Amino acid sequence: MLQGKWRALAMAGAVAAACATSARAQVIVHPDYRPPETVQRVAIPVDPAEKRLKVLILSGWNSYEHDWTGVNNLLRKQLQDTGRFDVRVIEDFDHGNLDTLKGYDVVLLNYSSRWVYNDPVEHRWSPEAEKALFDYVRQGGGLVAYHSSFTFGYNWPEYRRLVGAVMEPGQSRRSPPGGFPVHIVDRSHPITQGMREFIWTYNDDMYTNMVQDPQAHIHVLATAHDASAAYKPELAGPKYPVAAYTPDKLAKMKGMDADHPQVWTADYGKGRVFSITLGHDEVGLGFAGLKTLMARGTEWAASGKVTLPVEEEAKAYPVK
Repeated sequence: MLQGKWRALAMAGAVAAACATSARAQVIVHPDYRPPETVQRVAIPVDPAEKRLKVLILSGWNSYEHDWTGVNNLLRKQLQDTGRFDVRVIEDFDHGNLDTLKGYDVVLLNYSSRWVYNDPVEHRWSPEAEKALFDYVRQGGGLVAYHSSFTFGYNWPEYRRLVGAVMEPGQSRRSPPGGFPVHIVDRSHPITQGMREFIWTYNDDMYTNMVQDPQAHIHVLATAHDASAAYKPELAGPKYPVAAYTPDKLAKMKGMDADHPQVWTADYGKGRVFSITLGHDEVGLGFAGLKTLMARGTEWAASGKVTLPVEEEAKAYPVK
């Protein structure tokens, strides 16, 4: 009980100190939280005789609110269920190498190096393993950068160039809504062709004010709107201390009441990069819009073309 009191006092002190900082910076609260357990169907092995695209999920470390083991299993199952992919998972790439990666058509990053994304201490791979990932994509391998993989790398310029943009403490922020519409702003790209203009995601994170690498060639496919009205205390919840999000402070925050990229493509050397900030957990990933984007984006990154259909509830429909 005494430990709980000290933890509460420490958190209150951190919030008070944060509220006194620049109005432009988001207050990052460290709650005592772990994601709930999920019960899921486990993917069965693929027949080696099938000619499928080979996907490698790189994982093994993530922030406190992400059930990365459960999401790895869900992504593996969903991708393999399309009949297009054979998916493997590595939970320790600390000493990985290029030869390992070259056995796959695309690498999917479900990795973050920090327990809380502004922590000074992080878990990075060995320099050889990091170079292997860059070389793999540079030489033509596909990459899917997924969700929490944008919450690290702000002190790692080459990684930011690889994925296109990252969350940076003090400048970027997570918008309060857990459920929000996602605007497909380019429906002519092979990944999004045939999709409706707006899809919804739930129990998710809207990353805003991400810092884009100036050398990255980003093509935005989808955006979300960060509305100041969502920061009202009645809506935002305890992660957003009232004193830090007063109307005058909100008015000074960069990118408020504006649209922010959530899904994009980029290139890195000869490789194709599909970046998707959405899909916090099995809830959002279970809906048609995100399932479509994950499957078709992975196929595009791996092969340069898209053959998988749009999920029925994500298909375009007449609006007039």
